[in-house]
Amino acid sequence: MKVNTARMALLAAGIAAATTGTAQAQGARACAPRDQVVSKLTEKYGETRQSIGLGSNNAMMEVYASSETGTWTITVTSAGGMTCLVASGQAYEMLEEALAKPESDA
Repeated sequence: MKVNTARMALLAAGIAAATTGTAQAQGARACAPRDQVVSKLTEKYGETRQSIGLGSNNAMMEVYASSETGTWTITVTSAGGMTCLVASGQAYEMLEEALAKPESDA
């Protein structure tokens, strides 16, 4: 758990250093323009986008991960292009499981 916290703090510090005004405007959240966040995840952690989904208010959720290191990061990007770090961790694995068939009410 300490590694995840340290990793998130380092990534947040790097993003904050690159976009001091933007990071301060977002408060305590680790946020920056999407291209800067993606660049940092790719260059520093070797993570690439693994999945994507849409949330409320057209927010885009993305999962980035590295198959080599097992690190992963979840981000949420607002419609305005600001990306915030939501969570990060280790031991990422890609699963290929069939979804369970829904039970019928017959």
